[in-house]
Amino acid sequence: MTGTLRRVSSGRGFTVGIIGGGQLARMMHAASIGLGVNVRLLAEAPDSSAAQVVHDVTVGDYTDRTTVRSFAAGCDVVTFDHEHVPTGLLRDLESDGVAVRPGPAALVHAQDKAIMRERLTALGAPCPVSRVVPDAAALAAFGDEQGWPIVAKTSRGGYDGKGVWRLDSAAQAGEPFAQLSDGVQIIGEEFVDFARELSALVVRSPSGQAAAYPISESIQRDGICVETTTPSPQLDDDHAVAAQQLALRIAHELGVVGVLAVELMQRPDGSVVVNELAMRPHNTGHWTIDGAVTSQFENHLRAVLDLPLGEPASIHGWTVMANIFGGKIDDLPSALLHCFARDRRLRVQLYGKQVRPGRKVGHVTTFGDDLVQTQKRARHAAAYLMGDPDA
Repeated sequence: MTGTLRRVSSGRGFTVGIIGGGQLARMMHAASIGLGVNVRLLAEAPDSSAAQVVHDVTVGDYTDRTTVRSFAAGCDVVTFDHEHVPTGLLRDLESDGVAVRPGPAALVHAQDKAIMRERLTALGAPCPVSRVVPDAAALAAFGDEQGWPIVAKTSRGGYDGKGVWRLDSAAQAGEPFAQLSDGVQIIGEEFVDFARELSALVVRSPSGQAAAYPISESIQRDGICVETTTPSPQLDDDHAVAAQQLALRIAHELGVVGVLAVELMQRPDGSVVVNELAMRPHNTGHWTIDGAVTSQFENHLRAVLDLPLGEPASIHGWTVMANIFGGKIDDLPSALLHCFARDRRLRVQLYGKQVRPGRKVGHVTTFGDDLVQTQKRARHAAAYLMGDPDA
């Protein structure tokens, strides 16, 4: 159940509550303006990315029941910038009559990888061979069975490469257990020697309408997405359609409302396995702001409000998004002088974050009919904004 939409005000548009004050909420707010949607924000800090631009901000702890219930009482529907709100708290909101989208019954599959693997396997979705292991000895035994290397993951809390280990031998099996939090399990997974990483982005409304974006190919470094190209180069139509159908089926079976990103690993033979799920706008969908008829952020808002979904098709031959990570330049807006003078078609999103080494502080998007040139333009701009003197 995702709750029935209720109106907390009349004559002033819908009010969407977003829990989490990061860049995803910031870009959702931008999409809300043209729709006449009011955004209320529950942010972790007053200077968070979205809190800098949203006028109706509550600063508080998203794990505190009193704070979250009070915040949600003024919203027609509640959605998320991240997946870390406790499932039990979200069930409380539904009991209060709040429309929570995606609801806790769906969201738990993005919160807990052990639950995700069990459910997807039951659905017949392709997944790596995996096992929840209680200790280092069990993880070592799993590695001996599967063959080394293997991958170990925390069931909860891991993202952007955190909570993930590549283990090359049984001697390393104790590493994932060194600082394990209560309620978190370790999952052993086969090491997938993939040819490429793909993202199947879909969006689904409570009424069951769904739409699938073109498949993107992502480049990851240390578990963090650095670049996407859409559509995925050299991915044939049959495999692209199959990946879209897989994502749509997962969204339907799990009852997802809003954006679902299904991160896939494609083996050299063309087959895919599901790596991760995200139930919110996703980094691999940032290209849609400038490259699709309807961005992932607008479609997410349409979905949680049960409005008809917008066309997800690409409007360019190729669209490339490159993330900007904190580097040697603190004043990013001033650095845009060079970037815009060099490339008048360049699109930039800066997140208003203080620059710190390795921190994701923005992204650039390029588009065109020549794949190589489109990639070069995006890579140059991102490198320059990270302080590369040779860019």
